[in-house]
Amino acid sequence: MTLTFAEAGEQDIPDLTRVMTRAFDDESRTYRGLDKGGPEGYDNGDFFRQWMLGYDETTGYTILLDGEVVGGLIVWIIPGGHNHLGAIFVDPAVQDRGIGTQAWQFVERTYPGAKSWRLETPAWSLKNHAFYERKCGFTKIDETDSPDGVMFVYRKIIHPD
Repeated sequence: MTLTFAEAGEQDIPDLTRVMTRAFDDESRTYRGLDKGGPEGYDNGDFFRQWMLGYDETTGYTILLDGEVVGGLIVWIIPGGHNHLGAIFVDPAVQDRGIGTQAWQFVERTYPGAKSWRLETPAWSLKNHAFYERKCGFTKIDETDSPDGVMFVYRKIIHPD
């Protein structure tokens, strides 16, 4: 099993969208009892066009297992080092193999100057909470309301100011 990461571009959007759709729909079925569910544009590529390609501060990556796209992530690199993890997802067919944890370790290695990382995830997404807290070392710091429902806000301090 060889896991690699590659910077993503427009050409990767179809593969990333297929994987994101499977991952988000699986979470929606598991925790909400709905067949489909995710942020706007998650299932047609618009999510990546907006959040991965739409801002200078963002960089997207494909997660490849033996050369096949099995996940992705988007990071926002903010001046001052207080960065944002915009998305991280792994195909349900290969979850629980440490791929998400290795993806987070890749982020930390790739951006060693980060002072902190922040992210938001739906309150109902229990597996995400366990992953961010237990596997990645994040701490829940807040709850916010969004059009998609209550979101939990997490933060991980790498280097205190």
